[in-house]
Amino acid sequence: MSEQIVPDTQHRGLVERLPQLPRDLAQLARFDRPIGWWLLFWPCVFSVWLAGSGPQFALLGWLLLGSIAMRGAGCVYNDIVDADLDKKVARTAARPVASGRISKRTAWVWLVALCLIGLIVLFQLRLEAQLVALSSLALVAAYPFMKRITWWPQAWLGMAFTWGLLVGWVHLRFDNWDMLAAIYAGCIAWVVGFDTIYALQDCDDDALVGIRSSALRMGANVKSGVAVFYGATIALWALGFWLYRADLVALLALLPVSLHLIWQVATLDADDPDNPLTRFRSNRWAGALMAAACFVVGNA
Repeated sequence: MSEQIVPDTQHRGLVERLPQLPRDLAQLARFDRPIGWWLLFWPCVFSVWLAGSGPQFALLGWLLLGSIAMRGAGCVYNDIVDADLDKKVARTAARPVASGRISKRTAWVWLVALCLIGLIVLFQLRLEAQLVALSSLALVAAYPFMKRITWWPQAWLGMAFTWGLLVGWVHLRFDNWDMLAAIYAGCIAWVVGFDTIYALQDCDDDALVGIRSSALRMGANVKSGVAVFYGATIALWALGFWLYRADLVALLALLPVSLHLIWQVATLDADDPDNPLTRFRSNRWAGALMAAACFVVGNA
């Protein structure tokens, strides 16, 4: 079984005990790597808690289900498009489609099933939020091709991956667009930062097969580059908070997540094979800290 587990998996528990086909489908949707749907879900929480309508646990439950399903659908689509490239990269060669354990036809069926779950979630939202959610599909569809044409596919990923921020806000409110734009831009910078860290795992293979990434573009300056994007993240989030509520408490609420991002940069070691993945996964807690800040600013 071990040869079928990609190096960055968190292949434990239920997924590990599944029969071969369900296990491959679970891996195809990255159910064995929950960090992806956490990072998709947190921007939804940011806007819902900033909206000032309280915890909204029922809404967040639906958005969490949608994040899991649509992150899975995005991964399946990405693996279908990238199957030939994945075969050439050590970390991705064992993926179900690239390795041939799952046919592309089966992958398409699985993709449709996951999208149907997303459709159920979509119907829980007001019409305007439904339209905003659907408008993200063009970004998602284009993303796998960005690494072939630009050194900054992480920026495109940032636009797509944080779209839930807009969906959650429009479902609850329809104002403060300048604030929302600043928070959204900060989220994009955050994604560029943490996905650059993630891309450090593949630099050698990516260079050989012609895949472009921000990590390769930054080269020896990758640590400074991540620091710049994380700095922009905090600055833009601070601007958004100030536009929403011009007081010191709003800015102080960002201190914990700021310190966490500083820690990531200070301890990032591109030469340690385990360090980038650990720092990348720690953004689960960065998202939680930013969500807490949003709740303080929106509801305190």
